Amino acid sequence: MTQYKQADNYDPPIVNRPAGAGTWLRIVVLAAALTLSALAFVVFKDQLENELVLGVLGVLAMSGIFFLVSALIGFIEVMPAPRTEAYANAFLDSHPDGAIVTDRKGRVIYANRAYGELTGSRSVAATQTLEALLSRDPDSNQALFRLANSLREGKAGFEEFRLRKPLGPISSAKTEAHWYRLKARVLPVVDGDKHPLYIWQISDITAEREKQERFFRELQNAIDYLDHAPAGFLSAGKRGEIFYINATLAGWLGVDLTSFQPGSLSLSQLLAGQGLAILQSVQAEPGRERTETIDLDMRKTNGQGLPVRLVHRVSATIDGAPGDSRTIVLERTGLGDTQQSGSIASARFNRFFNNTPMAIASVDGAGKILRTNAPFMTLFSDIVSRDEVEKGAPLERIVHEGDRQMLADALAAARDRQGNIAPFDSRHPAQEGRHFRFYVNAVIDQSDEAPEEAAIVYAVEITAQKELEQQMAQTQKMNAVGTLAGGIAHDFNNVLTAILLSSDHLLLQARQSDASFADLMEIKRNANRAAVLVRQLLAFSRKQTMRPTVLNLTDVVGDLRMLVDRLTSSNVKLEIDYGRDLWPVKTDLSQFEQVLINLCVNARDAMPNGGTITIRTRNVTGADVPAMNLLGMPAEDFVMVEVEDTGTGIAPEIMDKIFEPFFTTKEVGKGTGLGLAMVYGIVRQSGGYIYPESEVGKGTKFKLFLPRHIQEISAQPAGSANATQADGNSTTPEHKVLGASANEQEMDLTGNSAVVLLVEDEEAVRRGGKRMLETRGYTVHEAGSGVEALDIMEELDGKVDIVVSDVVMPEMDGPSLLRELRKKYPDMKFIFVSGYAEDAFARNLPQDAKFGFLPKPFSLKQLAQAVREMLDG
Repeated sequence: MTQYKQADNYDPPIVNRPAGAGTWLRIVVLAAALTLSALAFVVFKDQLENELVLGVLGVLAMSGIFFLVSALIGFIEVMPAPRTEAYANAFLDSHPDGAIVTDRKGRVIYANRAYGELTGSRSVAATQTLEALLSRDPDSNQALFRLANSLREGKAGFEEFRLRKPLGPISSAKTEAHWYRLKARVLPVVDGDKHPLYIWQISDITAEREKQERFFRELQNAIDYLDHAPAGFLSAGKRGEIFYINATLAGWLGVDLTSFQPGSLSLSQLLAGQGLAILQSVQAEPGRERTETIDLDMRKTNGQGLPVRLVHRVSATIDGAPGDSRTIVLERTGLGDTQQSGSIASARFNRFFNNTPMAIASVDGAGKILRTNAPFMTLFSDIVSRDEVEKGAPLERIVHEGDRQMLADALAAARDRQGNIAPFDSRHPAQEGRHFRFYVNAVIDQSDEAPEEAAIVYAVEITAQKELEQQMAQTQKMNAVGTLAGGIAHDFNNVLTAILLSSDHLLLQARQSDASFADLMEIKRNANRAAVLVRQLLAFSRKQTMRPTVLNLTDVVGDLRMLVDRLTSSNVKLEIDYGRDLWPVKTDLSQFEQVLINLCVNARDAMPNGGTITIRTRNVTGADVPAMNLLGMPAEDFVMVEVEDTGTGIAPEIMDKIFEPFFTTKEVGKGTGLGLAMVYGIVRQSGGYIYPESEVGKGTKFKLFLPRHIQEISAQPAGSANATQADGNSTTPEHKVLGASANEQEMDLTGNSAVVLLVEDEEAVRRGGKRMLETRGYTVHEAGSGVEALDIMEELDGKVDIVVSDVVMPEMDGPSLLRELRKKYPDMKFIFVSGYAEDAFARNLPQDAKFGFLPKPFSLKQLAQAVREMLDG
């Protein structure tokens, strides 16, 4: 063992006084003699020529010269310095450790008597240096070498080493091995010395080492006895971390002690079932200890159970905080040979009672708790403590205040010994989101051990079940509303289509100077506004037309930043936190932009006094999903977009209604109630999920999760208008959306005498479409159903260039018509028109079916453009 430190600079001692007061006495005597001499010369000034006086003066003069010279050379001290050197010499001479002072060349300058006795040196000539003494043994030689190197660097240190033989003569010391401690340090340069000196101290620590070894042997024996005792033992900290486990218990449980480290195991890993809750229920009073005997099961490393009896002692600090615990473990299988059958049965019952998955409590007629199991304390430990249970706490404390009458009625029925008591549900008294179901059974035959027992109460937490029921109810409600909204939107689309076609027809015949032109434009403008509302309804019902493309949400959010900044007021700050390396997603760009804009506008409206809107993006792996605890979302890879505001928040009672169509908290005329409904529909139609979080007064957060898109190699070139919409194993037929890319100036929309079969069950739409196409030069035949369309095709002998058909029709719908026509006319060009999305019916068609699609409502130009595109294609 070696320690080094830098040599300190020389500092004077704190105390350095002379040993006595003789110095002051000499000064007083000298002063008195000089004074008397001066007086004598004054008195006898007339006799100065006297030879005697002259002789005295000569003697005094010589004495003074001698004193001055002696003082100069240091022979006489007028003010003698403190005798520090004498003290230091006396200290070193009498020190029990051997001390030796050497110069930098290793020559011995000083050695005390203890050094001579330790090394056997009796004279100056016989005094050996440490190098000569210790170089004979490799251990001591290395220690000396390390200390010498440290001294050259100006550091102090010490070494301990063992010698097979003592340093002194064998006759004067024991012949067995000895232990020595060698210290070395640098003496500071003083009194003009050019080089520092080194002081070495060596001491025999054999007796000290023997005492330590004897202590360690005794400790090892105690540990060995504890390790191999016939009972298990463990020591745990206040958080349940295990600091020590003996070999006996480790063998029972299969724990590898070679890899065990203090704190690497915990009680929760070694206790089966509700064992940890049982142990945690044993609590000591502040500043005291408590010991309990408990029967439970421990868990082996292979998963098997081990029935044991624990003598468990816990402590508590002065402030009541839990402290460490010590536990003796006895195998319960070995106890069965000496115990009575009643005790064995009691132990088995305790195992069953404490390891059952439901909370159990027995109560008396007044509703006070008599006894509980471990799961009871686990569920309700935040309401009632172990000590309160032991003192007979009322059971009604674990029931919500509004449901306590149901508990009272159930206990009254139990006191009446009724055999069929209906269970009841209750919320947690402090946590509204937690729910429990209580079962109360009457005790018909009281035992002698608990004659006051009136009922057994079982409690099961049903929070997850309640959440699932609420989610299912909400989903069913949303689906029902979506179906209704989709049906209304479909019918309304037919009406809007007729209005738009009629207004276009009238506008073609009117001039801008006509009085009716402005009214016609107003009709068309309001029809388009109504079409926007219809699209929002279709978005909610997930039946709108989608044009999905592969997107990088980092680019999408970045492109929308300036637009969102314009939509928000000056006192609203927009912050964007981009996630790194976002995965691609596949959705409709324009629709997703509507989602973000709608959420940001709602966030702005929720902050009338200003605030911050934060948009965050990041990847969420399938492994991260379970930890997020979001009901209904599968454990798959998603890209998350989070929109958070610091506004007023959403009240809990309306949180379940925010996605319903036509539900709004805004003033009349300031909102249609379709914004969040549209957001919900777009996200769900894209295969994603949306979850709101809100706290009144602190803000709202919407989390959107879109599924990760795995890019696949397509056989067709990128950007092809007729590229098949295929994601993996999709069987969606090949089709394209028409009437949305070119304008009338770039494309010739005339019919050139092409023959069109228009199939539409809505007469107003059919009539308007026929008139519009005929104005463009097409020959149009009309049919009110699929069956009628087949008859017309027979009459025309198939001389039709293109079929424009509605999807939803009586007798025969559009997809069925397409399948029938393709049997006889496989190359017939076909356009579907519908208020629903093409995905709603396209999957019911053959995989190789090719068709065009025109979403309702559409204008005259869009209809003509769609027909022209399909004919040219």
